[in-house]
Amino acid sequence: MAAAQAGDRAAYEKLLRDCVPFIQSLARRQGVRADRSDDVVQEVLLTIHRARATYDPQRSFDAWLRVIVERRAIDVLRRSSRHGARELHAPLAYESHADETVDVTAGIEREEKARWIGAAVAELPRRQREAVQHLMLEEKSLDAAAASTGRSKGSLKVNLHRALNALRLKADRGEDHG
Repeated sequence: MAAAQAGDRAAYEKLLRDCVPFIQSLARRQGVRADRSDDVVQEVLLTIHRARATYDPQRSFDAWLRVIVERRAIDVLRRSSRHGARELHAPLAYESHADETVDVTAGIEREEKARWIGAAVAELPRRQREAVQHLMLEEKSLDAAAASTGRSKGSLKVNLHRALNALRLKADRGEDHG
């Protein structure tokens, strides 16, 4: 390291290459998983490069390097634990995960209401039932409904009005309706 500090490029490259197995060994002892050991190596090599001027050649290089490896290993462990706490790689979970924004009971209630309305409309007198069918369910215009049924527009309006009143009364009484 002293030669590298003096500007010997070949000595610096050899030093960095020779440090890699030492760094990996220390990282494993710190509890870094094998798939994260390269992250520690890269972080340590960058730190050596940035802090090479702080190394004192009168002291042990291994001790200086050991401190750097331990600190970078801790950084990588913290990052990976935060990442692991937030993210989960489980592709099948996406397929089987229930959408919490969907109200399952709303669909059931809608089906029950549709069934109830269908039954209530079926109980109406024929002319009222026809008016509801053409004007409300099929959404035909008054002219088209009159042409389809052969009845006057006035007759259809009266029958629709009576049908809606009868359905409203039935709903208010709660007949056969959950």
